[in-house]
Amino acid sequence: MTFSGFTAKDFDVFEIPGLEPRMEVLIQQVRPKLEAIGEELAPFLTDLCGEPMHVHVAKHARRKVNPPIDTWVAWAANKRGYKALPHFEVGMFASHIFVIFAVIYESPNKITFAQALEANLSDVRSNIPGHFYWSMDHMDPKGTEQQQMDMEEFQTIINKLQQVKKAEVMCGLRIDRNDPLASDGAALLQTVRSTFEHLLPLYRMSFPKD
Repeated sequence: MTFSGFTAKDFDVFEIPGLEPRMEVLIQQVRPKLEAIGEELAPFLTDLCGEPMHVHVAKHARRKVNPPIDTWVAWAANKRGYKALPHFEVGMFASHIFVIFAVIYESPNKITFAQALEANLSDVRSNIPGHFYWSMDHMDPKGTEQQQMDMEEFQTIINKLQQVKKAEVMCGLRIDRNDPLASDGAALLQTVRSTFEHLLPLYRMSFPKD
């Protein structure tokens, strides 16, 4: 299918009570759109990153009681999975779309990224757009815009990534559900491409240098 954008009904999926009813609608209505985004952008990310980037759509298979509050498609340099690797995601909560680079708690690359972030913090703050947000909890839809963060807050991220086993970090763009961009498939995909280009240096920093 061709991705045509998200509708209010797509965001409203996360208001459906109960795990099975929510998952049923999510699978029928939202997942095909995430799959379309994944396939559309995989060649772009492969070219951008210089290695094959494989599509992984969230299955929420571990959930037994609580329904998901968000869903996403991820791209990583591994066919089998993405959680142990630095990766890119496009996803949605009830309130917004997120377009991010992520190193989550399951990835051993956290320390590599933390060390590179500390060594290159000035460049990162200069090159990442101020309205992009940082978060250390993939279940938290809020995060903090970079332009509102000081050096101490970045140092907290750096320290936690190196010292706390469950620490994780995400950076990227948030698009409100009511933003016209959300429902314009072509424009949204172009924004995602541009966002990933801005985030590429973070992705590269998360791997050891040869």
